Amino acid sequence: MRIQIDDLTGAEVLALLEEHLANMYELSPPESVHALDLAKLRSPDITFWTAWDGALLLGCGALRQLTPTHGEVKSMRTPKALRGRGAGRAMLQHIVGEALSRGYRRLSLETGSQPGFEPARTLYRSFGFTPCGPFGDYREDPNSFFMTLALRE
Repeated sequence: MRIQIDDLTGAEVLALLEEHLANMYELSPPESVHALDLAKLRSPDITFWTAWDGALLLGCGALRQLTPTHGEVKSMRTPKALRGRGAGRAMLQHIVGEALSRGYRRLSLETGSQPGFEPARTLYRSFGFTPCGPFGDYREDPNSFFMTLALRE
């Protein structure tokens, strides 16, 4: 598996992001969807990666800098048809490694509280993420589940 920085222009990547946004709107009310669209993913405070097996896109993920010591995991997605190959775990490991190399002390994320998000919450817990309150610009929302990982004290 190869993980690389992506410029968000490839047809496969655009289709995966479309799938991601559509699924978020299926699982959550519109006011509770915090997935980023293409324009927001191209923001200079976000690094976006894709995972590949040859020419096959296995997943994506992003890291957003909130402060010089706090990052946010964004846009973690594996195509529905390709789940179970370890791409999500590999991408999260890559993002955590990048956060450490940047000197972040904390890495946080927002995911859904609904049952459809349980596989994501399980993955995050397996890395040591624990529940927390809202961070950054987020507010309390019964459809959101916030998690954080202390990287350095």
